[in-house]
Amino acid sequence: MWRRDRLRAGIVSLACIAVLLSACSDHSIEDAAETESPAKTIMYLSSINDNEGSSRIIGELASEYEQLHPDASYKFEYVPESNLSQRVQLLAASNDLPALFSYQSGRPLLDIIKSDAALDVENVFTQLGMLDRLNPAAVELLKAYVDGAGLYALPLEMNIEGFWYNKAIFAKLDIQEPKTWDEMLDAAEKLKQVGIQPFSVAGKEKWPITRLINAYVIRKFGTDAMEKVDKGQLKLTDPGFEEAARTVQDMGLRGYFGPRVNTIDMSTSVNQFLQGKAGMFYMGSWQLRSFNDAVINKIGTDQIGFFSIPLVQDGVGTLDEYPVNAGLTTSFSKAAYTPEVGEWMKFVFERYGDRAMSELGMVTGFNVQTLPADLPPLTKMVLDKINHVKKGALWFEARFGTKSQFVAWDNAQLLVTNGGYKPEQYMRELQQLIDQERAEQQ
Repeated sequence: MWRRDRLRAGIVSLACIAVLLSACSDHSIEDAAETESPAKTIMYLSSINDNEGSSRIIGELASEYEQLHPDASYKFEYVPESNLSQRVQLLAASNDLPALFSYQSGRPLLDIIKSDAALDVENVFTQLGMLDRLNPAAVELLKAYVDGAGLYALPLEMNIEGFWYNKAIFAKLDIQEPKTWDEMLDAAEKLKQVGIQPFSVAGKEKWPITRLINAYVIRKFGTDAMEKVDKGQLKLTDPGFEEAARTVQDMGLRGYFGPRVNTIDMSTSVNQFLQGKAGMFYMGSWQLRSFNDAVINKIGTDQIGFFSIPLVQDGVGTLDEYPVNAGLTTSFSKAAYTPEVGEWMKFVFERYGDRAMSELGMVTGFNVQTLPADLPPLTKMVLDKINHVKKGALWFEARFGTKSQFVAWDNAQLLVTNGGYKPEQYMRELQQLIDQERAEQQ
């Protein structure tokens, strides 16, 4: 993992490094000349709605490009996050990936890379004269996700994860920011007793549940826990992992996630928190796009607090260690790349970082040339937190294969709603799949 000084040196530029404009380049990948005739329409497939976050910014810039280039056409297709992985895999198998597509980083993207379906972003951005638009720390992070295979995705966000909470509710119930997991569970019980849902969780999306398991795991074993599992140095059947699954299961069975957690999608979970219906919300800082939106946020940005993942008994994790990620990244199809696509990419992504910061207060993996004077307070807080991260951690299934990733998600839904499904069974089944996938790779 990163040393603190490396992280600070790389990510500080998100806020304050002025990057010189690079000269436009007419060059493109040599292979592009050998592909089929240039596509007239650039398609973007994503599970982020076109009026939200990174999709909104890309859409706005694409519209501006169309005004300058009437022959260009941009289309956006939304697919629910729960169906995204399967959709991308089917398109990749038929060699029909759109020019841009959102996808999970880590082992799933590595599978796409190995099939030669993904575009080498570092190569393309270098030839377009815009590699310096990307923050070096974000580039390093994305390469680490795919075991150093290269840069095959864009860091449309740069995030830390932790617990957001409603300050007004906490103050009314005299709840202090939890420093230990037990303190957080005590706070959850207080909230439940007065009729306030303790945690807002998008169980329908599945991965928010495994994020909670991972939060406990990295406080128990440290930030490199899942890397050690990937290397065989730790096993998911070790007691600490079962303890993590049992803790999250108990939270679900006690009603801390609400009565129908597996029917709650991401939009609903965000609204639950921002309408004051839930006291806490474990999520990455990519949700700044919603927190900073006065239309969506009904409780006000001044009533949103943030605390690091609490400590667990006999754990080695510390409060200055956070899960760090680039959010839902966007990759490009190698087959769909043409010089015309390259020109579009250059226009959009030379402007993306500044536009995302100025319009939505989003922290991205792009260098920002001009820091807005009216930067939202929550965005400032996140930048400060990022700049003081001691160590960063990956998410739970980042190094899982595609099959074990799906099983981790599907069974997590069962875990938090069915007391008959035991935590040790959840971890045992996952470990068996990981062992099987490792054997197949040898």
